Amino acid sequence: MKKGVGKKSHKWRCFLIAGAVILALAGCGQKEDESINLADSTNEEKRVVNLFCPIGKSDPNADNVSKTAQEKTVLMAEKKLGLTVNYRTYTADDYQDKTYDDVVMDRVRNKMDDFYLLNPDVIQVLGTEGLLVDLSGLDAAENLREVVKTGATVDGKLVAIPQEVVAHGLFLNEDLFKEYGLSLPESPEEFLECCRVFQKNGIETPIGANRWWLENFVFAQAYADLYNGGHTTEEIAALNSGERKYSDYMRPGFEFLQELIDKGYLDAQKAYESEAIEGEREDFLAQKTPVVMAYWGAANADTAYGSPDFNMKVTGFPSDRGPMPVVTITGYGIVAGAEHLEDAMKTLDVILSDEALQLYADNNQVISPSKNVTVDCIDALKPLNDRVNEGVYVLGSNPNMNVEQWGNVCLLVRELLNGASVDECMQKLDQLQEEALRP
Repeated sequence: MKKGVGKKSHKWRCFLIAGAVILALAGCGQKEDESINLADSTNEEKRVVNLFCPIGKSDPNADNVSKTAQEKTVLMAEKKLGLTVNYRTYTADDYQDKTYDDVVMDRVRNKMDDFYLLNPDVIQVLGTEGLLVDLSGLDAAENLREVVKTGATVDGKLVAIPQEVVAHGLFLNEDLFKEYGLSLPESPEEFLECCRVFQKNGIETPIGANRWWLENFVFAQAYADLYNGGHTTEEIAALNSGERKYSDYMRPGFEFLQELIDKGYLDAQKAYESEAIEGEREDFLAQKTPVVMAYWGAANADTAYGSPDFNMKVTGFPSDRGPMPVVTITGYGIVAGAEHLEDAMKTLDVILSDEALQLYADNNQVISPSKNVTVDCIDALKPLNDRVNEGVYVLGSNPNMNVEQWGNVCLLVRELLNGASVDECMQKLDQLQEEALRP
C-alpha cells in the first residue's frame, strides 16, 4: 500500500455513494430480506452475482415505480443476462462501530462478494493494493467523461465506474442575497463580504455547516489552478516527488476556514458535532441561514433541499477562478478473483451502458458519467451544471496523488474545528506527504 493512503482516510463516514437515495438508506438500518435476495441454492443452473452495497433489493412483487433508479438498472441486467443479482447489504446494527468503508475493505480483501459500491478513498486504497479488476475493457468505459477516468484510475487501471458524478456545491438562498443587495459570491473575498453583510443585518451565523463537507472550501481554493491551468500532470508529479508541498496548496483554504470561524460566520462546535444535512437543514429551509453546502442530489431530494419556500441556487465554492464545483468519484468495482467474475463484468456492462445510465439520470436528475447522456436539471442546479459541463471543477479525490485527499483533509478540517491551529494542521499534512515519499 502506498504511504499516505488508507491509514486514516478510510475512517471518514461521509456516505457519498450513489447520491441522495443511497446516502439516506446507508444509515437507516434497512435490513436485507434473505428470502428475496438470496438465490435458491438447490437450483444449480441459476446464474448469480453478488453485490455488496448500502441498500437492499425491494420485494420483487412491489410496484416498479417504488424501486430506486439503481435497482431498475440492475433489473435491466437481470433480464438481459438471465441471472440474479444478490444484494448483500450494510447495516449499522449488524456491523456496530464499523463504517461502511471498513466493512467493504474487509469483504474485498477476503473476496466475499463479486462487486461493490465504493467511496473515493476506498477506490484508491483497494486499487493501490491491486484488489480490483481493470474495467477499461468494458464497452461502458468507452463513453466515460475524462473526470471519471481520472478519478477512478489507479496505477493505470480503471478500477471503478459510477452511475453518477457527485458534484458538491454551495446551496444559496437567492432571495436573501437579493434582499441585502448581494450578488452570488464567486471569490473568497466576495464570500467573506456577503457573510459580513448578513451578520451586520442580524443573521448571526450565515453558514450552516457539518463535519464532513467544509473541506470543499479547501479543495476549491487549493486546486483551482492545478486542475484548470493546463499543467495538472506536471503539478501532481511535483507533489508526488516532494518538489512541491500539499500544505502550500492547502494553507490558504485552511486560513479561510479559520477566518470564517474567528468571525463567527460558522459555528465550529456545531459543525464538528453535526452530521451531513441534519445539522443545518432546518435553519436553511426556515431562511435563518442563507448558505449551506451539499452534493448535487440534495437539491432533488425532498428529504434534503428539494422543496424550499424560496429561490435556491447551487453554485461552486469560491476560488480565484470563480465558482468551483468539487467532484468526487464513487463507483462500482469488481474484486480480483471474484467467484462469478465473467457474469459480474457482463452485469456492469449493462447497468453502466448509456441506456441504463439515461434511465438512472432521468430518474435521479444527476450528472451522468457518460459523455453521451444528458439530463435537464432543475433551475437551481444550472450554475453548478454549467461549470461541470464547461470542464471547470476540482477533484476532491485523485488516485494519481500519493497522499489520499478526501478522507485525510476531512479529518484535518475536523481538527481545525476542534481547536487545532492552521500550522498544526499543515504539519500533519506534511507528515502524510513525508510518509508517502518513504521507500
